[in-house]
Amino acid sequence: MRRSPDLGSSGPASPAARASVSLPEWNLGDLYAGVDSPKLKSDLDGAEAAAAQFEQAYKGKLAGLSGAELGKAIGAYETISETLSRLSSFAQLLHAGNMSDAEIGRFYQTMQERVTDISTRTLFFALEVNRIDDAVLERQLAEPGAKRYAPWLRDVRAFRPHQLSDELEKLLHEKSVAGRNAWVRLFDETMASLRFEVDGRKLTSTEVLHLLSHKNRDTRRNAGKSFAQGLGDNARTFALVTNTLIKDKEIEDRWRGYKRPVSSRNLGNFVEDEVVDALVAAVKSSYGGLSHRYYAIKAKWLGLDRLEYWDRNAPLPEDDDREIGWEEARDMVLGAYGAFSPDLASIGKRFFDNAWIDAPARAGKAGGAFAHPTVPSAHPYLLLNYQGKARDVMTLAHELGHGCHQILAGAQGHLMADTPLTLAETASVFGEMLTFRALLAKEKDPRRRRVLLASKVEDMLNTVVRQIAFFDFETRIHDERRKGELTAERIGKIWMDVQGESLGPALHFDPEYQYYWAYIPHFVHSPFYVYAYAFGDCLVNSLYAVYQDAHPRFVEKYLGMLKAGGTLRHKELLAPFGLDATDPRFWQRGLGVIRGFIDEIEASS
Repeated sequence: MRRSPDLGSSGPASPAARASVSLPEWNLGDLYAGVDSPKLKSDLDGAEAAAAQFEQAYKGKLAGLSGAELGKAIGAYETISETLSRLSSFAQLLHAGNMSDAEIGRFYQTMQERVTDISTRTLFFALEVNRIDDAVLERQLAEPGAKRYAPWLRDVRAFRPHQLSDELEKLLHEKSVAGRNAWVRLFDETMASLRFEVDGRKLTSTEVLHLLSHKNRDTRRNAGKSFAQGLGDNARTFALVTNTLIKDKEIEDRWRGYKRPVSSRNLGNFVEDEVVDALVAAVKSSYGGLSHRYYAIKAKWLGLDRLEYWDRNAPLPEDDDREIGWEEARDMVLGAYGAFSPDLASIGKRFFDNAWIDAPARAGKAGGAFAHPTVPSAHPYLLLNYQGKARDVMTLAHELGHGCHQILAGAQGHLMADTPLTLAETASVFGEMLTFRALLAKEKDPRRRRVLLASKVEDMLNTVVRQIAFFDFETRIHDERRKGELTAERIGKIWMDVQGESLGPALHFDPEYQYYWAYIPHFVHSPFYVYAYAFGDCLVNSLYAVYQDAHPRFVEKYLGMLKAGGTLRHKELLAPFGLDATDPRFWQRGLGVIRGFIDEIEASS
């Protein structure tokens, strides 16, 4: 999933970083040679024909199939779905590489519409699977053909209570390209087109966000205010997008019978509401001992009575702020991965040896960073905006973890490779932790060690505190939207309240900061996704502690967890490590790691 720029990946490569080695750009030819590729046309036409044949062969007949026949039907469905996902992935990645190109935008929309039309023919399949009587399905699952797909059937049938009539499901599916998907595209292309003037230069959002970590405070201030002004100038558009998407979700949630705005996300993550509630409560109760405390320390460290919002990501006085070239970053990350598991490093190396990474910032390119799994028959791609900072190295470690996870899980096949979001961040955050611990172990200078610790704490606060604050913000605006449309000013007021609560009295927010909610892509792309970052960070903190305690066969069990993909739930995956996310102490253990790092920083100050 895409990481928000707030999590540390933004800005163009600096001249120093560019000079050391050219940054890699991906080659999407492993999917299709181009938009006019004969293979692309062949796959589209072939999927359309296969979907029509599939509908004719199986619609209305699933309950009467033997287990072997049901397994064969699911296999055919998987093949069609994988072809459509390959087509969609190509269009999505091409669009992410240049959202400002009108022809690419047209191709992206056309592909969305074509894929949606084709998949409408297979939509009946999951709906009809959910109507199979439990006793009948149990008999079918007794045969090997269907048994292989038991995890997929389990997950599909989890949505049975919220399924609508076939006609309504078809209507919602077909209208998505002209409804929700169109509003998401409007947001993406609007953000990609904006330019923010700083010191006479017109910068993209990616570039201006990078300046918020500049050493010069005036530069940070100018960047922060220019970004706020640009967002404010477009606040009505962003508010319209937000209001429309929230209302759209509320209508569908009501029809499907979800009790809370977050409930559909939790079900999709296969995590209980009470587990998420416990995570949120644990983090919010720790604001004072984590973010409030750390930012007070940082203000003192910077010689300030308080931090302005543009100071939050400021480099520390002892930070040499050196540029880290691409080759050095690669060696850092692969070295840390290799010290843990040579097999994991070998998988990671494939991303560098092949054109699977798009690293430089370009005008029109998507901001932040993400790992896109594409399909098991191909390979993942990573998008970064690498600029040679320590945080960019951590972002590389993060996204490479996703990529390795996606490759390892690919053996489960297209339908069962995807991991629930609550566990999808495990390999990425664990990869960051491996890289950080390797760097920290090598650092002997006390001052430099403190800078490393502070950088890690800030990343963890961004991953845990900030993301739970984002979740709180989403919850509040979704709840309030049910009473009527929210103005941009009202959304901004809720945003300011949440920021003050989560970051504490050491931070001061000028009025224009009220517009900063508008650039967070998760609110638009994936409502309530953000708690998965905090879930993953706290989980990894606990998991890493088990690793440090020399848990028997840890590496083998860890790789096995990644290979499982979506076939197992969080309780089953964590059980081999003696961990249980339903235990309230689980979250406190994870938060305690952050607290311990802050203790060490404070003791060395």
